[in-house]
Amino acid sequence: MWNPWFALSMRNACLVWEAQGVIALRLMRLGLGGAKAQSEATRMVSEKFAALGEAQAVIAAGAIRGQSGHRVANKVVSVYRKRVRGNRRRLAKKRS
Repeated sequence: MWNPWFALSMRNACLVWEAQGVIALRLMRLGLGGAKAQSEATRMVSEKFAALGEAQAVIAAGAIRGQSGHRVANKVVSVYRKRVRGNRRRLAKKRS
């Protein structure tokens, strides 16, 4: 069995890798300009605040339940991974 903090570090590394791909896709979208770029910029900022709120709720719930730090941190990583994957799918769709 791996140390739970090491496993969390590995999950974070995967999240960072996926996030870099989303950043690249977003930069391409923003670089094209126009209405889609404006929409993406607005969406990007609003999603960050929503993800932060969701992560804070997960942390508060974990603290109330008395969960260990690495379990709460894993749930927070799951919040962000879900959003990163959704953005990757949305941005990678071929639009004609």
